[in-house]
Amino acid sequence: MSLFPGRSRPLLLGHRGVREGVRENTLEAFRRAMEAGLDGVELDVQRSADGALVVYHDFWVPKGLLHRFTLAELREMLPGLPTLEEVLRLFEAYPEAILNVELKSVPGFYDGRAEALARLLAGWPGRDRVLVSSFDPVALFVFREEAPGIPLGYLFLGRDTARLGTALGVEALHPRLDLVTPEKVRAWREAGYFVVVWPAATMEEARRAVRSGADAVIGGWPEVLLKAKEELGHA
Repeated sequence: MSLFPGRSRPLLLGHRGVREGVRENTLEAFRRAMEAGLDGVELDVQRSADGALVVYHDFWVPKGLLHRFTLAELREMLPGLPTLEEVLRLFEAYPEAILNVELKSVPGFYDGRAEALARLLAGWPGRDRVLVSSFDPVALFVFREEAPGIPLGYLFLGRDTARLGTALGVEALHPRLDLVTPEKVRAWREAGYFVVVWPAATMEEARRAVRSGADAVIGGWPEVLLKAKEELGHA
């Protein structure tokens, strides 16, 4: 799969921006990832009770489940919490940056977040540099119905369920690093998938991820990712 052509592989994506020195999934974390020289970022999107798409990883916030609170209430608990619209405005200053947007969703729970995300991204001028991923097959199916032009990635961990990606018709597979071997990556790529490996936190993990032959590697420490890519002759 030739997503994002003309780039030096593997693409290096900051996991929630950066994971040290600043709170993850914030505008500052994303700025630091880009200023460090990464190709883009991975970020997490959920929906507030009043319909805002917010960038946050966990389902739980200090007072309960995130989706039960309004944006104003969430920002009282989480100062600096960005909306996805604010993140997209930030990335207008980085026109080459790739965004891997993970739609956080519990299978079986429906609140319109997939449709809302599809509408927002479909109307963004930078949508050709976006990849939407999720663990939730239903969320991916709904998103595809709403925004067929934006590529999708199926996230999986715990066991290799890559075959579900075929049924979903996704363009990318996002296996967790412990499920990855160079042989598997080669087979997935030969089957036409864009392969994104995560997470690469330590130097050993980053080297393993780069050696796997993946198209993209997600990690929260830019210097680790960049060094691994350079060491292995992929710079």
